[in-house]
Amino acid sequence: MEAFYIYLIKSSGLIALFYLAYHFMLRKETFFTSNRWFLLLGLFTSVLLPLVVFTKIIWVEPTPVNYDWSSLPITTTVNEDYTEEYIYLGLAMLYCMGALYLLTKFGFDFYSLQKVFKGKIIKRQADFKFIDLQDNLAPFSFFNTIVYNSSLYTTAELENILEHEKVHCEQNHTADVLIERVFCAIFWFNPFMWLYKKAILQNLEFIADSEATKKTSDKKAYQFTLLKITTHENCVAITNHFYQSLIKKRIVMLNKNQSKKSNSWKYVLIIPALVAFVILFQVNVIAQEKIAVQATTKIIKANKKSVDVYKIDKNTTDEELKEKSSNLKENYAIIATFSGIKRNSKNELTAIKVDLKKGKEIAQKMETKGTEAINEFGIIVSKDDNGMLTVNFGSDETIINQKNIVIAPNAPSVTEKEIFINGKKVSQDDLDKIDPNEIATMNVNKNDDKQEIRIITNNHRKMINENDIYINNEKVSQNELDRLDQSTIERMDVNKDGRTIRIITKNGIQNSQERNLPVPPTPPTPPAFNIKTPAPPAFPKAPKAPKGDPIKGDKKAWKEFEKKMEDYEAKMKKLEPQMEAFDKQMEEFDKKMEPFNKEMEAFEKKMKVYEQQMEEYHSNLERERKK
Repeated sequence: MEAFYIYLIKSSGLIALFYLAYHFMLRKETFFTSNRWFLLLGLFTSVLLPLVVFTKIIWVEPTPVNYDWSSLPITTTVNEDYTEEYIYLGLAMLYCMGALYLLTKFGFDFYSLQKVFKGKIIKRQADFKFIDLQDNLAPFSFFNTIVYNSSLYTTAELENILEHEKVHCEQNHTADVLIERVFCAIFWFNPFMWLYKKAILQNLEFIADSEATKKTSDKKAYQFTLLKITTHENCVAITNHFYQSLIKKRIVMLNKNQSKKSNSWKYVLIIPALVAFVILFQVNVIAQEKIAVQATTKIIKANKKSVDVYKIDKNTTDEELKEKSSNLKENYAIIATFSGIKRNSKNELTAIKVDLKKGKEIAQKMETKGTEAINEFGIIVSKDDNGMLTVNFGSDETIINQKNIVIAPNAPSVTEKEIFINGKKVSQDDLDKIDPNEIATMNVNKNDDKQEIRIITNNHRKMINENDIYINNEKVSQNELDRLDQSTIERMDVNKDGRTIRIITKNGIQNSQERNLPVPPTPPTPPAFNIKTPAPPAFPKAPKAPKGDPIKGDKKAWKEFEKKMEDYEAKMKKLEPQMEAFDKQMEEFDKKMEPFNKEMEAFEKKMKVYEQQMEEYHSNLERERKK
């Protein structure tokens, strides 16, 4: 349930992001068709991107804490609080009620539409169906069906209306309307979704107006037709209807000059925001303790009297966890809290968080989560002759397989260890000197009595992530590089521009000499983009036209609207110097972009040559391998 709420919040945030990007950057541009696909892509991205999750593992150093528990107060009361569950349940019921209401209304709208169509005479022309009603309904279209009342309009007005509705049919605008209705039912609680719906409908009207005026001879007559239709406010909800409560905006957009193609750069500004969203919210960081290096060996010291290990694995049940918590509390007065428990379809543990406390002091914490079942680990409690307790976590089998044991002083190590840092074999002293915060990953492999520990530092991992690695002219993964013995390296070349690291081993030189393997080509370096885009001036908000006809309607309201329009036009006139300055800045920006575009063209030509060279290299390499 919590995961579903988080998904809805993330999706709602992305919907708000796309709407704000459209509202502040694209709304006033005349790229109507591109805006349509931007808005639709925004909806589908908002529901799919939160499902994409990347996993990052961070290895942390265990920090055993020794306390004199006898000097600390003991708390034994544990109260179970179900407030959180009740809140989730209430929110779920509220959400379902809202979604069910809107879906039901959606169904009734379909029923109302079918009543309009039922029993009417349908005229067919090309791919369109025409229905001439006697009812006082605003003209509308639904897929390839156009509905209108011819008695309300002149021949010229009807021609303008039909051209407008044909655009809706030809471009399948009904699909956009249905999609936004479904999204409104799912994200009804998000106010940006309703603004998003309005933006989609408004842009569809802009598209239809723009295309229809291309086919009409009198653009001014088309605008008067828009004003006349405002008197017909009876519309069918799930259709593309000629009347919309945005006539003023439509007329303004009809008379607006076409936007410059150079303004298309605004669409790509959403990409950095999406990348930031993925980095901030879609990277699942898993903290795992580096065990069996120091944490477990520090427990095996002299002056220890006994060790209790409470094992937890993927098959541990909730009842067993309660039993372990009860035993820790009874035997050591330690409060063990298990939270964040998640299981897969096989009822195996995939995530768990353990907090060990005594009194007001935190003894130890551990958390593991992911998509796979957890590895076995244990809560290790040791007590020396002086009554001092040591609490830790571990997964070393030599400790987990023991319970209630006495460890003698100076006990010998049970395994032979080999330690590698960034592929180089080091001693235990070198391992002790390394800063735990500098460790990116640590892998512990055990084979009989031999233990191998491989550590990769952050700087080394960064270098690997930023470059393509080749060993003996073959591209390898990070794991293959980590397992490479540095004593076998004969030569290593680092190409910072090409972002490649090429390693030749002693065996590789011998094989290359024997087989005369070809040398791979070096890729070209792409040009750097460091041109700052100018910011447009802030435009005043246009006044909203009152409802009704300007002649027969509310004359006072229309008079106030005319005054507001005069103020609006005066403000727009004052902005003309700023607009001229902005146009000049955009012209300078276009000029600055010309060298970069030429560099990109040259880079693309080099890339084509490089691709041909790579094809020749691979064919030569394959030929040599077959010899």
